Amino acid sequence: MDTGSILTTFFIVFRETLEAGLIVGIILTLLAHMKQRRYFPHVLGSSLAAVLVSVLAGFALMSLTESAQGRMQELLEGGISFAACAVLTYMIFWMDRQARKIKSEIETQIEVAMSRGEYFVLMSLPFLAIFREGAETVLFLSAVASKDSQAVSWAGGSLGFLFASLITLIIFVGGKKIPLRPLFQTTGVFLLFVAAGLLAHGIHEFEEVGVIPIIYGQVWDINPILNEKIGLGVFLKSLFGYNGNPSFLEVLTYIFYLFGIYWFLSKRRQIKPSVN
Repeated sequence: MDTGSILTTFFIVFRETLEAGLIVGIILTLLAHMKQRRYFPHVLGSSLAAVLVSVLAGFALMSLTESAQGRMQELLEGGISFAACAVLTYMIFWMDRQARKIKSEIETQIEVAMSRGEYFVLMSLPFLAIFREGAETVLFLSAVASKDSQAVSWAGGSLGFLFASLITLIIFVGGKKIPLRPLFQTTGVFLLFVAAGLLAHGIHEFEEVGVIPIIYGQVWDINPILNEKIGLGVFLKSLFGYNGNPSFLEVLTYIFYLFGIYWFLSKRRQIKPSVN
């Protein structure tokens, strides 16, 4: 297992686990403040159920991908890459917008539910939150694995889960302040490059089967210098979707995606002060 595989898996699992952990932590903290600790088992039970359902979904998707052959396999891998890129892009925008107010929104939902006696919310909210993060993790890791059969690392995933859990404990148990917005923005930049690689890989797979016409063949071939299947090349392929001999459309898509998303994020951050 190469370092790129470990880092890619680590950051994806870390990011998703941290988001889910924050939501569950906020719910438990609010219940403790409201002296409703008797509902802790409901929240923890629904969270565990969501994790189990996500794992089952992961095995199902893995089996589906492995059973596909030939053209169908390439179509499936390309489709998963496009879907993962779309969800990852949405997540980057969502967390950039929500990092500051996620706590207040969840607290409001729980307080309203408790006042109305809608205790089902206590189970559905953590379940849906964790299942969403789990489903996204499954989708991202499946897309990354389609680029390289060695791309998913159990060590990286375990480290990401443990590190995110530790940060969640420090925030809610230790009572220490960790600025979440810079943390999400930093991991967001990394995941932006991962998403660009997934998008380019989807283009590559669809060009292979003729769904997308090849406008122009390979732009360059630097595999003799930096081979995508050896050493540093494997690291960059696992991490950022590096391709030593990409087509013109792959390169164009990768560049336009990075600059386009960066421009949208910058514009939105410039508009925010004037709105407030």
